[in-house]
Amino acid sequence: MSNEVIGLLPAAGQGTRISPLPVSKELYPIGFRLVESDRSLRTKVVGHYLLEKMQLAGISKAYLVLRSGKWDIPNYFQDGAMLNMDLGYLMMRLPFGVPYTLDQAYPFVKGALIAVGFPDIICQPDHIFVNLLARLRASNSEVVLGLFPTAHPQKVGIVDFDADGRVYQIIEKPAQTDLLYMWGVAVWTPVFTDFMHEYLAKREAQKLQSNGKNNSQLQRELPLGDVIQAAIDVGLPVEAEVFADGEYLDIGTPEDLVRAVRKFANYP
Repeated sequence: MSNEVIGLLPAAGQGTRISPLPVSKELYPIGFRLVESDRSLRTKVVGHYLLEKMQLAGISKAYLVLRSGKWDIPNYFQDGAMLNMDLGYLMMRLPFGVPYTLDQAYPFVKGALIAVGFPDIICQPDHIFVNLLARLRASNSEVVLGLFPTAHPQKVGIVDFDADGRVYQIIEKPAQTDLLYMWGVAVWTPVFTDFMHEYLAKREAQKLQSNGKNNSQLQRELPLGDVIQAAIDVGLPVEAEVFADGEYLDIGTPEDLVRAVRKFANYP
């Protein structure tokens, strides 16, 4: 298994639920950070929290995949020096969902272990990626999902798994369910990177073969959970790492944005 781990952050969303904003939602200021050189305080943006957790797990390189117009993100993070990371920026080509956004990085990341998180999310605890990578390396799984408790299963991808952590099913935004955990972050091997790349290529080929006919399954935006479920269906092993006391705040929603601002209002 490859030792290099590369972070992938999809940052192509438009932030319509909390618009208008003066900046990309990934740069919304939440709390403060301490600048070690002079012990001064600076605002801390949402995306900084995720990159910080990746860096804590020894991840030194990450790509952020953007849509046109979100130039404030590379302007802010630049080369990643503020996080002691090497950051690169890629442009989204196909606006059909997170898997397509992530697949834009395929030529740059194939062969590496991948750590994925959403830079408009603040999740806890800090050692999330440390745990996920440890489990991936100790198991025969191709994907390890980080799970968090949720009170709103109808808005997220809910996971069905057994006592050993083996994942059987991912259900996107169920109207009703007794399941308690959603997935929010992930790590995976080159096997899944290749699987997703081939899966998306086949999907696009099916679109062309449909000759423009209205196929709702092919035309809808594709969730990443659907691709992981397709991998499970063909036998790729997927496991869950549960953070029972963890927290997952999606600042793209007004309610979680308020919670995040209040939670991180204190100085470090």
